[in-house]
Amino acid sequence: MNNSELILNDDGSVYHIGIRPEHCAPLIITVGDPDRVPIVSQFFDRIDFTNRKREICIHTGVLKNRSVSVISTGMGTDNIDIVFNELDALFNLELNTGKPLKSPTPLTFIRLGTSGTIQANIELDSLIVAEAAIGFDNLMHYYEPSMCEHPIAVSLHSKLGMSKNLNHPYYIDGDSVLVDDCLKLGMSKGIIVTNPGFYAPQGRHLRTKNILPYDLNEFLHFNYKDSKITNFDMETSGIYGLSHVMGHRAISISAILANRFHSTFSNQTDKTVFNMIEKVTNAIKNGFFL
Repeated sequence: MNNSELILNDDGSVYHIGIRPEHCAPLIITVGDPDRVPIVSQFFDRIDFTNRKREICIHTGVLKNRSVSVISTGMGTDNIDIVFNELDALFNLELNTGKPLKSPTPLTFIRLGTSGTIQANIELDSLIVAEAAIGFDNLMHYYEPSMCEHPIAVSLHSKLGMSKNLNHPYYIDGDSVLVDDCLKLGMSKGIIVTNPGFYAPQGRHLRTKNILPYDLNEFLHFNYKDSKITNFDMETSGIYGLSHVMGHRAISISAILANRFHSTFSNQTDKTVFNMIEKVTNAIKNGFFL
């Protein structure tokens, strides 16, 4: 592998995330906003390492004898591509040569994010774990194997009548064991749609015209063997897709701050995010997400 493929900084850290292997734990909580990292790490029993480079902030410490890291990714699957590839490299490549290690290390990712639901019966400030993700971004089109042939992706593509100018959706499951842990914690489950933006790709329009050939009702009423789309975000499909091709486990937990069906938005966003973080960190202390 040449020097332009896996780039290292002068201190031996990986280029974008700015850390070395000893700085990260194999249990990794991801958040989009770097300001949420200290909100998560305040629940750690101790913090052993902190670093920030660009929008990527990491705190590594201990939760009841379990090593854990929390890292911010920024928004969108383009950032997920950078952060997840470089985190994987920390554990599974010889950094100086780029050669794969003989014994791969599987990582566990827990995404804590915010989202809007399209279903009328899902309450604001509730928590949903994504049993699967449908990607309307293009990230996983660059990786093998293809995830576009799943029956749900094919059915949704057909139902929406998508033009050739738009990416074919792809489908990928979250880790079923980790999803079950979330259900034991009282969360609901659903299928999340990951979009490549917040406005037009999610059906919003301010001063611009939206060229999408479908509206939110198409998602609202989509049903494949009792599987329903519950909410939108901008990261989960990349997290699930890359975790799958790299041999890692991942779940995505969303705090529901908006209900697109009712056109409502939470009036206690900070409290809802805090409660989600507290619930998940306490669960880690109590032996969940092993």
